Amino acid sequence: MAISFFGLAIFLFLTLDSDFTSSPVSTAFEGVQITYGPVIKLMHERTKFRLHSHDVPYGSGSGQQSVTGFLNVDDSNSYWIVRPVPDTNAQQGDTIKGGTIIRLQHMRTRKWLHSHLLNVSLTMMPIGF
Repeated sequence: MAISFFGLAIFLFLTLDSDFTSSPVSTAFEGVQITYGPVIKLMHERTKFRLHSHDVPYGSGSGQQSVTGFLNVDDSNSYWIVRPVPDTNAQQGDTIKGGTIIRLQHMRTRKWLHSHLLNVSLTMMPIGF
């Protein structure tokens, strides 16, 4: 079971910044090489929200695992494994070049972050857990 597009859409919405002149990568991380295989946490620099997921399915719609942006959460539900897309020659440890398409796998549940065309109603989304 893959992770819902809705969660990714919310995270991307939260990460939109009206200042498009700023660099998308923090200056603290310039020159850092990312490879396939490591576990990472993704955080929006301005809001400090982390891409976060639990093994909690939506009660309706896709029934897939929820993904949200959480502030000040530092637990195993915020860790993602960087993987290559299928049918490539990339191997664990290979350096990822800028602009390369990657896959993210939730470390704890081993489910993939992906998008699809199934809409999830905000009114049906579980809240407050």
